[in-house]
Formats: sequence, C-alpha cells, structure tokens
Amino acid sequence: MFTVNWEAFTPYPALFGGLLIGLSAVMLILLTGRVAGISGIVGGLLTPQRGETLWRLTFVLGMAAAPWLYQTVVGDFEFESPRGTVALILAGLLVGYGTRLGSGCTSGHGVCGLSRLSPRSLAATGLFMATGFVVASVVMHAI
Repeated sequence: MFTVNWEAFTPYPALFGGLLIGLSAVMLILLTGRVAGISGIVGGLLTPQRGETLWRLTFVLGMAAAPWLYQTVVGDFEFESPRGTVALILAGLLVGYGTRLGSGCTSGHGVCGLSRLSPRSLAATGLFMATGFVVASVVMHAI
C-alpha cells in the first residue's frame, strides 16, 4: 500500500507542469491546426515531409530544454529511478512500441483527444490507464 508523505507533498510543480502542457496543446492546435501528440510529432521527424520539420523539431527541442530551464530557474532537483537505468530505458522502449500499437500516445489521446470529446481517445486512454495499473502492480508486487 502506498501512502502520501504529506511533508514532502508538493502539488504546485505538478499543477504548473499540467498547465504548461495544456497551454502548449492549445497553442499548437490554434497556431498550426496540429494535435500535440508526442509520438506523432517525433514520428514525423523520423519520416520528414516538406514544411513539417521545423515546428516538430522546435516542439521536441522545447520539451528537451524544459528540465534544463526548470533547473536554471528553480535550482537543483533530484531524480532517481528506483528500478535503475536499464529498466527505465526498457520501459521507454515498451511505451514507444505501445504508442505505435495504439495509434497514439497519452498526450495525443489523453490530453488532446479527450478535450475534443473523441470516443476513440476515450477508449485508448482507458486502455492505457488500465494497462499501466496492471503492469505497475505486477512490477511492484510480483517482480
């Protein structure tokens, strides 16, 4: 059973991050007409099409620069993977495979699709979440 350490509970950075994700999704759709699905944005860089590369590259570079910017503004922060680097890389590869299998990722379906009331995104997000719950439970309790 997990419990919240209320002394270390800091909801404001998560709230601020969520607001930034929502703002970036809204700005991208208003300015370009594109949905902020990260797997689709990165996939478009792997198979470039004329006129599509600059905005995709800018978006990905912005995501990569965000932790550096946060550290510059707020100061040092600690990140530790309880399972280790190999498990983290393996998990990332499995998530990448799952986004191709599910025709989208949590940002495309969960953030943008749900906000557009897409039934397909509702089904996909429910499946993402259910799978995540099961896998996390198996990893935490059985492995």
